[in-house]
Amino acid sequence: MLHAILHGGDEIKVDMTWGGEEWSYDMAFDGLINVLKRQYADATSEKARQWAEDFIAIVPCPDCEGTRLKKESLWFKIAERNIAELAQMDLSELYSTLEKVDEQMSERQRAIAKDVLKEIRFRLKFLLQVGLDYLALDRPARSLSGGEGQRIRLATQIGSQLTGITYILDEPSIGLHQRDNHRLIEALKNLRDIGNTVLVVEHDRDIMLESDYLIDLGPGAGKHGGQIVDIGKPADFLKNPTATSDYLAGRSKLEIPKVRRKGNGHWLELEGCTGHNLKEVTLRIPLGTFVCITGVSGSGKSSLINETLYPILQSHFHNSLKRPLKYQKINGLDHLDKVIEIDQSAIGRTPRSNPATYTNVFGDIRKLFADTPEAKIRGYANGRFSFNVKGGRCDVCEGAGLRTIEMNFLPDVQVHCERCQGRRYNRETLEVLYKGKSISDVLDMTINEAAEFFQPIPNIYRRIKTLQDVGLGYITLGQQATTLSGGEAQRVKLAEELSKKDTGRTIYILDEPTTGLHFEDIRQLLAVLNKLVEKGNTVIVIEHNLDVVKMADHIIDVGPEGGFRGGKIVAEGTPEEVAKVDGSWTGMFLKGELT
Repeated sequence: MLHAILHGGDEIKVDMTWGGEEWSYDMAFDGLINVLKRQYADATSEKARQWAEDFIAIVPCPDCEGTRLKKESLWFKIAERNIAELAQMDLSELYSTLEKVDEQMSERQRAIAKDVLKEIRFRLKFLLQVGLDYLALDRPARSLSGGEGQRIRLATQIGSQLTGITYILDEPSIGLHQRDNHRLIEALKNLRDIGNTVLVVEHDRDIMLESDYLIDLGPGAGKHGGQIVDIGKPADFLKNPTATSDYLAGRSKLEIPKVRRKGNGHWLELEGCTGHNLKEVTLRIPLGTFVCITGVSGSGKSSLINETLYPILQSHFHNSLKRPLKYQKINGLDHLDKVIEIDQSAIGRTPRSNPATYTNVFGDIRKLFADTPEAKIRGYANGRFSFNVKGGRCDVCEGAGLRTIEMNFLPDVQVHCERCQGRRYNRETLEVLYKGKSISDVLDMTINEAAEFFQPIPNIYRRIKTLQDVGLGYITLGQQATTLSGGEAQRVKLAEELSKKDTGRTIYILDEPTTGLHFEDIRQLLAVLNKLVEKGNTVIVIEHNLDVVKMADHIIDVGPEGGFRGGKIVAEGTPEEVAKVDGSWTGMFLKGELT
């Protein structure tokens, strides 16, 4: 029976007794496992997908033990290692091994392997050049960050040695420590020097100052942007007063706090972490503070926080089934009551998902329209103003405002719906007005416009104001989730959490929240995070950006290197204390920021 419940079947016999009589039924049932698989594959929202993921665990295959190959394939070895063992090495270790492998070969083997080894070393060298020495060849693609994936493609292009090409890169420094920035910069210059044009969309200070030419867009964001504010060589660019040049030249800067918060006196202690490359790490977090987890790429930050600490807290407070990496024990949970992870995954996968629906303010707005005299005369309820149910929405685009045209061998193209012209609703629904605005007009308002429009209505204004506070005043209430960047999606989630009432005992975890943010946006983000800490909460941020790191109350620096040479806590304490630690790469770069 348990097998039938889990796996289902076409003919499941159920025997039961009812009213003194015995009954027997034959029924078909998909099985819980198949239901979860379908829910995961077909989920239209991130919350539904995350719900299904709680019941799914990725474990090594018991037959091949994670090598992906039959045992016969593993009999063949080079330098006493089979192909799976070579693929599991860090790229830096693999390169060193293959540099010396000739010494262990016969003359005949060297002749056969000469060209193959040359090609392998050639490609590995470019991967090392873009700062990916801590990765392994068997690393699943789904586990790579956006920046890592982009740098792998960059290494491929460097290796191709093509010329006359225009390369466009979007934030290639994502996930890259300051120490490794120069490698990336050299790789980009190499592409330029062999006769290519490299266009980089970037906020990193070092990359901007090392470029040949800077183009600054603005002056604001959204409707307030879209113009070229300044253009020129970095030396000339710094002389002109713009929002970007002011920060680059030091005329504007984030002021370092005069006093570092000590916290509420309680600590969260996680002992004996050994997952992935972690080496018996003991993590101590002062509660009630702003904590930065730093370290070079691949040092073990995500393993420690995202894959060990967060699943433990999620399981304790919210009964999550996600398994943490190996650890011994954790103390201090009684001083917390909730954990919130705010990542950069999309807030929805369809055009119908938007900031208004995600923050739940849209329900109050729909009720507002349903309470208008015109809506009551027509008998319209709240559901009439929803674009997720039939009735008030446009029947052609089904409330998306867009129609997808399949282009067969080309990517699909989205165009405005010809019936509603992108307004999502049918004519009758749009005739209902509140203060002269239809429901579609409200969705087209920017957050700044909506905050002013709904200021007299506290329950709506409070939620919209939080979106404004995290620096999203330029996006529209109804902007499709598919058009939001990772950083914008993360700030929408942050705003949704800010709008909730908290007890001051929550721990927030953010991973690289500055991705895609300008210096001024970082200032606004820090103001929001500090507001959370002032309420008594604990904020943990995994970050490389020194503008954020120097503002922390407490730093935990993981390293000293990436991959197998990392996995230890190198330094911890205030930024001033970490800056004095020899052997800490973060501390070395902090010295210049704190002076």
